[in-house]
Order: sequence, then structure tokens, then C-alpha cells
Amino acid sequence: MSELRANSDIQSPNQTPLSEEKDKAGNSEKVEEEIDIDLNAPETEKAALAIQNKFRRFQKRKQDPSP
Repeated sequence: MSELRANSDIQSPNQTPLSEEKDKAGNSEKVEEEIDIDLNAPETEKAALAIQNKFRRFQKRKQDPSP
């Protein structure tokens, strides 16, 4: 029986390591990326307003399509 355990611990070349399998399976740990944006900058406000306006236009067209 000790021979079976010793053989089971050795990975064949076509097997992926356990750490790679965890990554592929969708590891539950989330890595948060720190984003450094100055929310008081005038450029940020202009960009936010532009995005909001585009989104509102998109929603309006989505609700009332022209023939």
C-alpha cells in the first residue's frame, strides 16, 4: 500500500499542477485593484457627465426606436 501512495504523489507530465487547477476553477479570492482617480478634478466631472449623457441617449433610443 505504501507503494501506491508513493506513485500517486508523482504527477505525470500531462497533468496540471494543483495551483493551476484552482485558478482555472475560479478561485473565490478576489484581488482588488486600487484605482487612483481624483474625483474633484474638472476633467473627471466632464468625463462623468459625458458618459451619463451617452447612456441616457442610449436608453431613450432603446425605449423608443424610430421606424
